[in-house]
Amino acid sequence: MPQLKKIEGSDANYDAELRLLQIELVKAQRQIISSGSRLLLIFEGRDTAGKDGTIKSITEHLSPREAHVVALGIPSSKESGEWYFQRYVAELPSSGEVILFNRSWYNRAGVERVMGFCTNAQYQQFMTTVNEFESLLVGSGIQIIKYYLDIDKKEQARRLESRKTDPLKQWEISPFDEQAQAKWKAYSTARDLMLKKTSSQEAPWTVVNANNKKLTHLNLIRDLLSRINYPNKNQKILVLDSGIVMHCPPLGKKQPKLAP
Repeated sequence: MPQLKKIEGSDANYDAELRLLQIELVKAQRQIISSGSRLLLIFEGRDTAGKDGTIKSITEHLSPREAHVVALGIPSSKESGEWYFQRYVAELPSSGEVILFNRSWYNRAGVERVMGFCTNAQYQQFMTTVNEFESLLVGSGIQIIKYYLDIDKKEQARRLESRKTDPLKQWEISPFDEQAQAKWKAYSTARDLMLKKTSSQEAPWTVVNANNKKLTHLNLIRDLLSRINYPNKNQKILVLDSGIVMHCPPLGKKQPKLAP
């Protein structure tokens, strides 16, 4: 997997291209609804990698009755005493639904691991059971597509600074922002282990170079559409940039290196 690099500029036809892709998303959702399919999209990534904006670009014109974004907060004391996956199970898609997880059970493999919010035993338990859990979901008819949005350290620093100065981004400020830079290497290590151990045959990971937000949106949506079956698909607009969208091989295959 090539190292991430900053992509300068953006496509002048971004709005026009996004509109065409969003039309395809609507077509895909109509097929999901009519067929009673169930689609689960998982979005993980570095802090400031643009998960919120990417999810918005996907859901903007979808039917809100059948497409829901799930962004669970810190577990309550009651939830902390439950089976780790329990509160996520309640949010899984029903017939005809698309559910988008803005962070997911992979919190345990990322922020919880790096920040010490879980014990080593809890982390190890998660890493040894998550593939089986996802396999059960896929076996029940849920299609799982997992995306990890990655950016380089310099770009993250720039975006963190922007949060401090832009009054429209104040809600994005997190007490963990400074730790994102200070613990950069620890997050890299946690990311690499997560991708290596949990990119299964049934639910592999796709890494997206998110240094350029517009190119992230376009290419991630293209990849998503290419993995959903629906009629009258416009294949001509689904050509991917391989420097932005990188598919992780399944377990047992040699994992390529990401930028440190």
